[in-house]
Parts: sequence; C-alpha cells; structure tokens
Amino acid sequence: MRISLAEAVELLKQGEVVAIPTETVYGLAADARNAQAVAKIYATKERPANNPLIVHIADISQVSQWASEFSPLAEKLAFAFWPGPFTLVLPAREDISMAVRAGEPTIALRVPSHPVARQLLQESGLGLAAPSANKYTQLSPTTAAHVESSLGDHIPVLDGGACSVGIESTIVSVMGDEWQLLRPGMIAESAIALVAEKPGQIFRKIPKAPGQHLLHYSPRTPCLLFDSRQALTDYALSKPEAAALLVGNHAVTGIKNSIALSPEPSQAAEQLYAALHTLDALQAAVILIESPPGTPEWAALRDRLIRAAYQPPAQKD
Repeated sequence: MRISLAEAVELLKQGEVVAIPTETVYGLAADARNAQAVAKIYATKERPANNPLIVHIADISQVSQWASEFSPLAEKLAFAFWPGPFTLVLPAREDISMAVRAGEPTIALRVPSHPVARQLLQESGLGLAAPSANKYTQLSPTTAAHVESSLGDHIPVLDGGACSVGIESTIVSVMGDEWQLLRPGMIAESAIALVAEKPGQIFRKIPKAPGQHLLHYSPRTPCLLFDSRQALTDYALSKPEAAALLVGNHAVTGIKNSIALSPEPSQAAEQLYAALHTLDALQAAVILIESPPGTPEWAALRDRLIRAAYQPPAQKD
C-alpha cells in the first residue's frame, strides 16, 4: 500500500509501522520511543526480541537525546560519515526503551542521507527505529515492490525509488577513545581507521548489533557460494536447473538464468539485492553464487553473500 509523506508522518505519530526508503535498504520504521510501536516491528518481521534496532535520527544534534556518552572519537566519526550509510553504537541513556535496544546497555544511531528519509525525520520530529523491511533473515528490500513481496501489500510503504547504496550500513561501536567494527558496509574499515587515526579493536564484551546472525540476507531459494568461477562452472554442469549470480560480465556455459554484478564494488552493492530478488523469483532449484574478490573493497558484499548462503549444520538423531 503506497502512501504519501504526510500519511507516513501521521501513521508513525499514531504508533503504526511504515516501510520507508533509505540510501541503504528500505526500513520498517516506527517511533523508537513508543514501545508498543517497536513491538509491531518485531512482530511484523518475526524478528527475535533480543536483536537490537537501529534508530534513525535527523542530525548529529540529536545524539544526546539517545546516548549517554558521545566521546570525541564518536563525534569525529559522526561528522565524517553522517549523513550516510554509517551506524554508531554508543552507551544508551537509561530512559531509552529496552524494546528498541533489546536489553543492551547501548543504542545504535544513524543519520540517513536519503532525501525522503531526511524529510520524514524532520517533519515527524521522531527518532525512527527501522530495521530492513522484510521477514527476519530474508532478503533485504531495495525497492517498494521488494517490501510488498516480503511483507505483503497491506504494509504502508513510502516509495522513494531504488536505494542507491543497496546494502546495509557499516556498524561501528565506540567506547571512549576506542572503536570496533561490528558489521562491514560500503564505508570501509580503512576509511574509519583514517578518520579515527587508529585501527579498530576487539572489545572484551562485543555489543549486539543487527546483521550478526549466521543466516541472514537470504533468498527463499537455497544458495551455494563458490570461491572461484571455475568451481561454480564445474558444479553447474550437473545442475542445469540452477540459476547463478556472477561477478563480472562473463556468462557461464550451461546456465540459462544468470545475472552478472558489476566488477566495481559500489555498483555491485547497489545491484546485489535486486539481482537476488530476481533470481529468487525464478524458483530455480538452487542459486549458485560466485564469491567476490578477497580484497577489502569487497568485504561488505562477501559478508552478505556468506550469510545468504549459510547452511545450518544437520541435526543429529
């Protein structure tokens, strides 16, 4: 159900959920200070209540409304990467609902750069909890149609076109003057280290953050990940009913349905989920995925594809 910006503002103020565009993926948004509204996010997504949510805010001046500590390092990173696909995990204020932070002592904050999301935040005056607008562990949506396919057309959707970044934000936890990467994204770890003027650390207690489940970002169709084009091609010889997701513009002999991502990482990220949605709709027996190069520029895409193809160990009798 497509709605206008004014309708989205009104529904959110009434405690309802609305799917909204961001530059990363579409989010299922609700008033982050309304515990009942936040509960609707978890129920709609069928998401475990112990999985914290990212709160989207209009600008850096609002951090103090959510975080109990905004260290010089955290502030430096925020000024460098906001608005944009970058989430900061900070110590939370005690008055922030446990529902939105899943019982954690921290809060995840992001200032999105999508113009529609920014206008919505400014006009509503709300902080919006907004995980990806899909069922838990399934493919993230990068268009309004993807949202409707996953959650149903009864969900109100504010259509802002296709997402320009295409994968979820980089997540960084900051404690005092140290930082740790919790989820790779299109803002690279090397860029963060350059601004921070120090490498990331591994904290003794790693904060929970979205996207850490082993199975995530996954099509309904089973996926297999291959380290090389040759390995994928060899396997495809015995699987003519398979579909394939490739990196680069070379077809694979014997596979009728394939999509090639750009050989440039940022373009490939923008294309990734749309390509997987298209391949998933074919209802092939399996999607064969070529792993991207093992360089830092491709780290975020490798992370998403490893989780998309994760196969839980078989249960023993």
